[in-house]
Amino acid sequence: MTNRENCQDYRRLFLEDAPLMDVRAPVEFHKGAFPKAVNIALLDDEQRTIIGTRYKQQGQDAAIAVGWELATDAIKAERLARWLAHVKAHPTGYLYCFRGGLRSRLTQQMLAEAGNPYPLVTGGYKAMRRFLIDELDKNTARAPLVLVSGRTGSGKTLLLKQLSRFIDLEGLARHRGSAFGRQITPQPTQIDFENALSIALLKKLNSAPATPIFIEDEGKLIGRVSMPLPFKARMEQAPLAVLETPIETRIDIALADYVTEAWPAYLDHFAQDTSAAECAFRAHILDNLARIRKRLGAARHQQLHQQFDQALSHFFSHGDASQFRSGIELLLTDYYDPMYDYQKSQRQGREIFRGRAPEFIAWAEDYLANCAQG
Repeated sequence: MTNRENCQDYRRLFLEDAPLMDVRAPVEFHKGAFPKAVNIALLDDEQRTIIGTRYKQQGQDAAIAVGWELATDAIKAERLARWLAHVKAHPTGYLYCFRGGLRSRLTQQMLAEAGNPYPLVTGGYKAMRRFLIDELDKNTARAPLVLVSGRTGSGKTLLLKQLSRFIDLEGLARHRGSAFGRQITPQPTQIDFENALSIALLKKLNSAPATPIFIEDEGKLIGRVSMPLPFKARMEQAPLAVLETPIETRIDIALADYVTEAWPAYLDHFAQDTSAAECAFRAHILDNLARIRKRLGAARHQQLHQQFDQALSHFFSHGDASQFRSGIELLLTDYYDPMYDYQKSQRQGREIFRGRAPEFIAWAEDYLANCAQG
């Protein structure tokens, strides 16, 4: 394998989606990482704790010594085999630890001794994370955003994905954005979400800095992840393009989003154990409804709870989701629409387009083309 130099060009790494091997401990990786990073740790969580304690008490040499004591031949062979498999699969990639220090250099040394030199990222995770924070602040200030607005169930995400230039915030957050928007796949950590958003914005502005970027109109939270405050402030100044969708179509979209297209993920998650999947999906629907009980009021919540409970039983027995429709319509018209109307009243003067999906797409592409031409 040809020797390649260590890398400090963080911009290039993220723009090119360079394969990244993260040798930090799993607990560090799960707190925050990058979209293209794979965690193949030098130390497991327990070993990291032992070595870290020795480092604080006795210094680096003592920490290295206990590290080699813990690194039995079997452990070293297992680590090296996994690293070599990654290196073979990703010959253009890089490795890193937290600061680009001891752990990454030891990993690099072991790979080189095995005849597979592999470059590291100078400064490690900490430097790359700092780069993305700074870039997010800088790019947020100059990003030409346009918000796709509209009532719940309008199909904003579906429309967004038909445009030639957009960032899918709900996709990055792995959440559909409403009280029923949770997915069975866990949401990213706050740090992971911010990293992904920063990279997405970096790529868009690198390719065409003056061309608008369409994003969905979101609140301060998407599920449990928070919109970065500068980015949210920028959104609140951005022009609005409003998607109008008839109520029957909104019911269709909401039904697909929260029932018929969500259900297969539960079956997959529970390895086709239908009973376990049904139990979890029922809890998912009814727990989401319980979260908005106060705003619905006790009587309306009880009505919807009964409707959805019966609709779930019918859906599981017959594969027919039509019994959800009346409850979904009630949620849209009596719960979500009043909130939307209130928000709309606070946003006078920002609207630059209003129309249904076909007209919206045609307008948006013309808008992008005209802006690109200056």
